[in-house]
Amino acid sequence: MTEQKITAKNFIKKLLIWVLACLFLIAAVVIVMDPFYHYHKPWLGLKAVLHDKEYQCIGTLRNFDYDTLLVGSSVMENNNNAWYDEAFGGTSIKAIRSYGATADLCYLLDAAYEKHNIKRVFYNIDPSSLSASAETTYESTGCPMYLYDKNPFNDVKYLFNKDVLLTKIPYQVANSFIGNYDEGLSYNWAKWKTFNKEQVLGLYKRSREEVPMMAETVYQKKLEDNINLLTAQVKAHPETEFIFFYPVYSMLWWDGVIRSGERDAYIYNEKQMTKALLEYDNVRIFCFQNEPEIATNLDNYMDTIHFSQDINRLMLDQIIAGEYEMTMDNYEEVLEGVRAFSEKVEKEYMLPYIEQNLITYEG
Repeated sequence: MTEQKITAKNFIKKLLIWVLACLFLIAAVVIVMDPFYHYHKPWLGLKAVLHDKEYQCIGTLRNFDYDTLLVGSSVMENNNNAWYDEAFGGTSIKAIRSYGATADLCYLLDAAYEKHNIKRVFYNIDPSSLSASAETTYESTGCPMYLYDKNPFNDVKYLFNKDVLLTKIPYQVANSFIGNYDEGLSYNWAKWKTFNKEQVLGLYKRSREEVPMMAETVYQKKLEDNINLLTAQVKAHPETEFIFFYPVYSMLWWDGVIRSGERDAYIYNEKQMTKALLEYDNVRIFCFQNEPEIATNLDNYMDTIHFSQDINRLMLDQIIAGEYEMTMDNYEEVLEGVRAFSEKVEKEYMLPYIEQNLITYEG
């Protein structure tokens, strides 16, 4: 072998060693820093910087230390975990999925129960979740399944990810050691949002026509599937206290579902779900939907659904005080009260906005 060939071979060998060393170093940095918490809870004095639920929620549920879950959609995100820890004891963590579909949230509950004993679950039930498909949507909506599926071979998508290395890790470090990042405000989106009547009215597009009210059982099959999913969780974990609640949407949301003809179906769904859950001794359920002073004050909202953090705190205080709790004896009356409130929305609360031409119509 000529000297030139030996030199080339040695160069290739050294280059290969250098490349492998660089890859090893990159992977090691990602594993140690682990901004998505895929392998472990925070190390090296780093805070749990949680801002991207699709990428971080599943890892925190598998790897963090906690005994309490705050479960729900985006309207659950603005809770401060510390409120629950101080009120009920324990250590809480959020299990969040946009739109709050029952199947997706039950998937997160299953992940939590794999290695944790859960003392309490606070579960926000969005009305639309009861008529949603009972199939999970993580894969179909483009979530990073390499963080969900426990397949170590596709972790390369995480370990050698430029965005993780150059953006996510620096963001994690900066929030851990610079400023006053509050770990209790995980996934919180309210900080830069505006909550006022003008914005909400600007976003709401009212249908010009009111669709005839649908049959209340129009979503019966999907409802039954979702009831089965939630009651299975409750039944499988009698050691856990489940505290469910229906959040307080704005009056504009109720106006919308009346005009779309869905109101009666939504209330029927809530009655059936409530009845099914109350069969279990480890369940409590609260309904905040019939609070006119909140729902009609549009300054509490950024759109027809999403309310300010003050409302998150108010609902927790009401749970602590035992207000608006539903039982087998009163749940039908409570939900009929919600129906009565929605009627007042149409016949009373909406009228000033319509008369002042503050409502925009579709088309």
